[in-house]
Amino acid sequence: MRRPRPWHVGAGAAAAAAAALAAGAGGQAPDPILSAAVIYSSLLVLLAIGLTLTYMTTRVPNFAHASSATIGVYAALVVSRVWEASPYLSIPLAFAVAGATSLTLYTLVLRPLIRKRASQAIQMISTLAFDLVLIAALNIAADHIVRAYQVTAREFTLRSYDAQVGDLPAVLFVAPVAIAGIVVTLHLVLKRTRFGIAMRATIENPDLSSVVGINVRRVYGVSWFLGGGLAGVAGALMSLWFQGDPGLGALLIPSIFAASIVGGFMSIYGAIAGGALVGLAEILGTRWLAGELGSWVIAYRPLVPLAFIAATLMLAPRGLAGVDWRALGRRLHVARA
Repeated sequence: MRRPRPWHVGAGAAAAAAAALAAGAGGQAPDPILSAAVIYSSLLVLLAIGLTLTYMTTRVPNFAHASSATIGVYAALVVSRVWEASPYLSIPLAFAVAGATSLTLYTLVLRPLIRKRASQAIQMISTLAFDLVLIAALNIAADHIVRAYQVTAREFTLRSYDAQVGDLPAVLFVAPVAIAGIVVTLHLVLKRTRFGIAMRATIENPDLSSVVGINVRRVYGVSWFLGGGLAGVAGALMSLWFQGDPGLGALLIPSIFAASIVGGFMSIYGAIAGGALVGLAEILGTRWLAGELGSWVIAYRPLVPLAFIAATLMLAPRGLAGVDWRALGRRLHVARA
C-alpha cells in the first residue's frame, strides 16, 4: 500500500481552517462551536503525534502524556499573567519544560525497567504512577502561583490575552499552521536526516540497530523529548481557548489515546488523521446530536472517544494506517456494479 503524503493527511486540518475563515468572512464573528472544533482538532492532532512518537520507539503507552500538555498550559499562564508577555512567547518554554519532563520519565523510570526486562504492563503502570506525581506537582505549582502572584491558577482561560486577526482569534490560524509546519518538519526529519534514518531503523529492529552502531538509547530519549515537547506546545495553545486546570490531563487522555488508536498507533500520518477525525467528531458531532436529540447529549461528550476506541478495536484493530484502502475501494466498486 502506498504511504500517504504529509499534505494529504493534513488536508483535514486545512479544510477545517478554511471553513473557519469562511465563517468569519464579511466582518461577521465566526461560530464559536466551529472555532472550537478547528482549534481542538488541530491540537488533538499535535497531542496524538506526540503520543504516537513515543509509542513507536519503546512500545509503551504513556499515560502521563496529557499532563505534559498541562505543563504547557501553565507555561502560558506564567508568561502571560506573571511575566505580562504574549502567551505565544510561552511556546518555546512549554516545549522545553514538557519535553524535559517526558525525557525524565523515560530516563529515570522506563529505562531502568527496560534494562530489567520488565513487562509492558509494568512499564505502562509506571507511566500512570509518574502521572499521579506530575498532577500533584501541578497542583502545588498552581497554589504557589495563587499565593505568590495573586493570579487565578485554576479553571482559567487566556482568551483575553490572545491577539486578533480581524474579528478572529489568532489561535484559530496559529493552531492549523503549527500542525502543517510540524508535519512537514517531521516528514523531512524522518526521511532526509541521519537521525530520521536511525529512528526508523530502531523502530523496525532495535537489536539489529544497536549491532550496526546506532545509539538506541539516544534515539529513544530524543523521541520522548520531542513527544513531550509537542504536547507542551499543544497545551500552550490550548490555554488560549479552553479552560486550564491541574486536572486537565485526565480529561484529555481518552481523546488522545482514541486519536492514536484510530490512526494506528504506529503511524504519525495516521495520528494526524485520527486526531482530526476524533476532534471534529467530539465537537461537531456532539453539537449535531444535541440539535437532534436535545441538550442533554452534551453531557455525554466524553463517550465519543471511547466509542471510537471500541469501534476501531473491533472493526480495524490496526487503525486507519492498517486499512488497505485500494482493496476497500475495489470492493466498493464491485458492490456498486
